[in-house]
Amino acid sequence: MSAKPPSAKPLEGVRVLTLEQFGAGPYGTMFLAELGAEVIKVEAPDGDPSRHVGPYKLGAADSEYFQAWNLGKKSVSLDIKSTEGRRQFEALAKTADCVVNNLRGTQPAKLGIDYASLKHLKPSIVCLHISAYGRANERSDWPGYDFLMQAEAGLMELTGEPDGPPTRVGVSMIDSMSGLTGIVGLLSCLLRARTTGQGCDVETCLYDVAMHQLTYPGVWYLNEGDVSPRVPRSAHLSLAPVQTFPTRDGWIFIMCMTQKFWLSLCRAMDRDELLDDPRFADPNTRAVNRAALTEALDPTFRTCTTAQWLEKFNGLLPAAPVYRLDQALDSGFARAAGMVSAVPHPVKGSLRMIANPIRIDGERPAQVACSPLGADNDKLLGKAT
Repeated sequence: MSAKPPSAKPLEGVRVLTLEQFGAGPYGTMFLAELGAEVIKVEAPDGDPSRHVGPYKLGAADSEYFQAWNLGKKSVSLDIKSTEGRRQFEALAKTADCVVNNLRGTQPAKLGIDYASLKHLKPSIVCLHISAYGRANERSDWPGYDFLMQAEAGLMELTGEPDGPPTRVGVSMIDSMSGLTGIVGLLSCLLRARTTGQGCDVETCLYDVAMHQLTYPGVWYLNEGDVSPRVPRSAHLSLAPVQTFPTRDGWIFIMCMTQKFWLSLCRAMDRDELLDDPRFADPNTRAVNRAALTEALDPTFRTCTTAQWLEKFNGLLPAAPVYRLDQALDSGFARAAGMVSAVPHPVKGSLRMIANPIRIDGERPAQVACSPLGADNDKLLGKAT
C-alpha cells in the first residue's frame, strides 16, 4: 500500500481567529490562509478600514488594496464589546487553535483576547500579538505604522543617495516582515501547544522588527562605533562593485560579491586591464576606491543596453535589470515563474494578484479572495453557540 501523498495545504485543520487591520497582521495571516488554515477575520460592523482604501474599490466594502493583504480569509462581523458579540466570539474561540491581533499594545488585554483571558475556554490556544511598539512599555498605547519605523530605526537614513533626503523603501516592508515574524512565532508555539496542551501569548512589534533589520550595520556600530553612511548608487557598504550602473537605455544592478564575479565582470566587459589596477585588487580595496571604480566602469556600461549586458553576463555573475513596477510585473520571467495569478472575485470577475511565493512539491498554493464583510456570519456564528 503506497503512502498517502502530503496535502498541498499543510495547515488544513488549523482554525485561526484574527482581529486585524491594514498591513502587518493581515499579511501574516494571509500566508496561514493560503497554506490551508481556516482564517476567520473577526471584523467590527464597519469592517477593516483597509476595505475602504482606494483608489480601486470592489463594491461597497472591498478594494484591491484590501485583497492584497487578505486573500483566502473568511469574514464575520460582530461587536466584541457587546454582550452578544462577546458570546459569539468566545464560542468561536473554543473551536480555534489561535487568535491573532495587530492592535495597540494594551488593547488585547482590555478586549479580552490575550491568553490570560481565553485560556479558560481552551488551555492550548495560542495568542499572537503584533503591535507598533510592544505590550509592556511606555509606548504601548502609541499608534504606529510601517513608515514611522523605517524612520526611527535608521533605515531611511541608510537609504537613498548621499546628497538626497532620507528615503523609505517603496512598499510597506516592515509591515510584511512583522507579519511573517509573528507567524514564525505563532507556528512555533502552536507546535508546542499540540505536544503539551499548553498555549501562550507570543508577540512581536513593528519597532523591534525594524530594528532587527539593521543586521550587520547595527552590529558594526554596537561593536566598533562605525556609523554606516549612505553610499551612492544603492551600493553595498563594504563590497564593490555591488551597485547600479547606467546602460544605454536604463540601469542595471551588478553584484560582484566574490572575487570570482569581479574577474568574470572584467572579462565579459573586455576590461582585463582593471585586473592589474592595485586600487581594484580585492573587494576591500575596490570599496575604498568605489568612486574611481564607478568612473572607470560607467563609460563601458553605457555602450550597451541593459538587455545586451544581461545577455553577456548570463550565468557568469549576478546581475539584474532595474525595472519600473509595470516592467517587473509584465516581464517574461515573472510570467514564466508564475508570480501573477488570477483569483475569482464576485465583483471584478477575475482579479489579478501577486502569487504566493511558497511552493509545495513544486506547486504554489491556490488563492481565493477574502469573503465580503460579514459573509460568513450565518455559517460560523450560527454554529457558535
